[in-house]
Amino acid sequence: MRSITVVGASLAGLSTVRALRAEGYDGEIVVVGEERHAPYDRPPLSKDFLKGGLDVDALALGDADEYEALDVQWLLGERAVRLDPVARTVTLAGGGHVRTGGVVVATGAGARMLPGTEGMAGVHTLRTLDDAQALRAELLEGRPRLVVIGAGFIGAEVASTARGLGLDVTVVEALDVPLERQLGREMGLVCSSLHTDHGVRLLRGTGVAGLVGEDRVTGVRLADGRVLPADVVVVGVGVRPATDWLAGSGVQVDDGVVCDSGCATSVPGVVAVGDVARCPSPFTGRHARIEHWSNATEQARTAARTLLRGESAPAPLTAPYFWSDQYQVRIQLAGHVAPGAQPDIVEGDIDSRSFTAVYRREGTPVAVLSLNQPKFFNRLRRTLVPAAAVAL
Repeated sequence: MRSITVVGASLAGLSTVRALRAEGYDGEIVVVGEERHAPYDRPPLSKDFLKGGLDVDALALGDADEYEALDVQWLLGERAVRLDPVARTVTLAGGGHVRTGGVVVATGAGARMLPGTEGMAGVHTLRTLDDAQALRAELLEGRPRLVVIGAGFIGAEVASTARGLGLDVTVVEALDVPLERQLGREMGLVCSSLHTDHGVRLLRGTGVAGLVGEDRVTGVRLADGRVLPADVVVVGVGVRPATDWLAGSGVQVDDGVVCDSGCATSVPGVVAVGDVARCPSPFTGRHARIEHWSNATEQARTAARTLLRGESAPAPLTAPYFWSDQYQVRIQLAGHVAPGAQPDIVEGDIDSRSFTAVYRREGTPVAVLSLNQPKFFNRLRRTLVPAAAVAL
């Protein structure tokens, strides 16, 4: 394999480049990135960067010296529109073609918008650096009323940041219990109560019928007919995997690129990594996309080995892990909160918003959640048992 094309200049894409070189690959590597920016860190976009505490340079994942050592050809501001696995080419939106021996799909996912809101001023999603810059400009110029649609982790972090800037913030969530899918009902209620602890209005079990306004948004119309006044609206209702460009390629797609545990796709010589990759996890026992920072870096090593060896490499038996910073509280979760897993507070207490809970299924620890107890969390996460070892 004399050349490899990485489609997606993300953390997952850059991590795969690093892994390829670490594995001894010395052939040509081309990185195609739809954004004009070199790889950058996304977690700060909803936190320190959004409130003006970081500049763009602080987000960089690499520097000029590293990129020179990696010896990569960067095609930034170029969007891949087609993969031809027979001709071994990646077609770009500008009409160019990249001939390649292997392909790494690292295109991630794009934020979902509310239908009919395209082009309306004051309405934002938060997925990219450009998104964050546009939203930051509005929040810092003093528009006082923010409505966040969706109480997932991105929505919650935006609400926290905006509240810290002194804005009047309302969060609208269609589910009765925010974060129930990730944390379970009890802990979903605990973590979502951080909003009300800090003066943010949280409307649970409330649908959105549409937005009010012509050129610029002025309000959010709820399913029950109420209208929430809004100067700025942030839509955080999930993402859609960026797989359209793979149509007709033979790469199997179903809520992301379908892979085996080694990140291999249905087409030889093509692997997928990061938010776009739907792989079976040896830890959770589920076939799913894992949209975590740590997953992108760990998966990249597996994908690189699979691509270079021509057969699926074993995936690490590592518990999925993510964190979220909200209202001066660090939320950390490792493992998988499977149906039937019950949380048990083993340190601290809920009222103080400083505690650690272990989820057990049939007495076996399968996940650990911590609020503001990182040392205790790190010790307990090493005790978690994979789903395959738990009687189902």
